[in-house]
Amino acid sequence: MLRSALLNVMVGAALKAGRSLKRDFGEVENLQVSLKGPGDFVSAADRKAEEVVKAELLKARPGYGFIGEEGGRVEGADQTHTWIVDPLDGTTNFLHGIPHFAVSIGLERNGVLVAGVVYNPANDELYVAERGSGAFLNDRRLRVSARRKPEDCVVGCGIPHIGRGDHVQSRNEMKVVQSRFGGIRGMGACSLDLAYVASGRFDGFWERGISPWDVAAGIVIVREAGGFVTDCDGFDNMLINGTICAGNEPIQKALIGALKEGQKGG
Repeated sequence: MLRSALLNVMVGAALKAGRSLKRDFGEVENLQVSLKGPGDFVSAADRKAEEVVKAELLKARPGYGFIGEEGGRVEGADQTHTWIVDPLDGTTNFLHGIPHFAVSIGLERNGVLVAGVVYNPANDELYVAERGSGAFLNDRRLRVSARRKPEDCVVGCGIPHIGRGDHVQSRNEMKVVQSRFGGIRGMGACSLDLAYVASGRFDGFWERGISPWDVAAGIVIVREAGGFVTDCDGFDNMLINGTICAGNEPIQKALIGALKEGQKGG
């Protein structure tokens, strides 16, 4: 695929941070058996990856704003462009040696998400998309699943952690979705889960309690693969209200219906 200069910058930053994470991931298994555990090490790996991404992006476009999970918001001289970055999406997976984590980089222009990169260094899968140019996995064009019957579909979801989110609501929604869809998977890395929707591995996905850096890149990738993305109420407020629901048109619609039923208590 032909990439714009901006997308090349994003890819380069993701690959460089990914190399750092891959080296650190190789140490996690050894740290699991130590008395201290790997928690502090992983936090350092996370911060280091964000520093790498930020340095690469701002070197290429020094005026752009920056929103990162670790470093927060930095306003840029160019008020029209903002990088939205999660340097290590799937931290818990990384912590436990599970190879499902990613570097996620989105670009917002005048309030519109226009480009996204999601890179899993554990298996070298690089998902990229630019508005109007399609979505790709390692240069292979992506399309969302064509399945139309919920009972034939596997959907991904985000499961709230201990002390976070509405667990009762999550269980009620899960109950309804389980009764209508073929299967549910909770993988623990929102950006990659959205990339799985784009590639047709998942037929749909939903999650609550998310932040902009969890979804910015994935939203572009799903839409450029022909998918539909809204919040869990069917509106275009994902970055504001912290919920997301994605899939092809009929499955995304059916999933929203199931979630609304779940909100009533199932």
